[in-house]
Amino acid sequence: MMKRHMARELAVQSLFQMELSDLSAQEAIEFAVEGKEYDTFVTRLVEGVEANKPEIDQKLRAALVNWSFERIGNIERTILRLAVYELLFEAKIPVRVTINEAIELTKAFADEEATKIVNGVLGKVAQEVEQNGLKENPQSN
Repeated sequence: MMKRHMARELAVQSLFQMELSDLSAQEAIEFAVEGKEYDTFVTRLVEGVEANKPEIDQKLRAALVNWSFERIGNIERTILRLAVYELLFEAKIPVRVTINEAIELTKAFADEEATKIVNGVLGKVAQEVEQNGLKENPQSN
C-alpha cells in the first residue's frame, strides 16, 4: 500500500495539472503517476477536491486575512485546497496530520514564505471546522 504522504504528493501534482489544463481527474492522475501503481486514496482526494471546490474555496477566502485568494500561487492554492478538503470531508484524518502534511507538501513544492501562509490559513480553517463540529479532532479536549 502506498504511503499517505506519497498519495498526497500525487494528488497535489494531479490537481495542479488540472488547474493548468483541461485534463479530467483521471487523466491528471495518470499523468502524475506515470504508469506506476497508486492508491485509491489519490483518486479520492483529487475527485473530492474537484467535486467540492466551490465550498473549499469559500472556506479559503474566509480564512485569508490581508491577502486575496487570487494572489496565492497556484501550487499553494492547490495544497490549501487539498488540506481544506481533508479538514472538511475526511473525518478519520486528524486535523494536526492534515496540517502537518500540508506544511510538508508546501516545503517540497514552494518556498519558506508560503509555508507560513499555508500554516496560518489552515489554522483558521481548522479552528472553524472544530468550533462548528464539522470534524472531530481526536487530539483536542
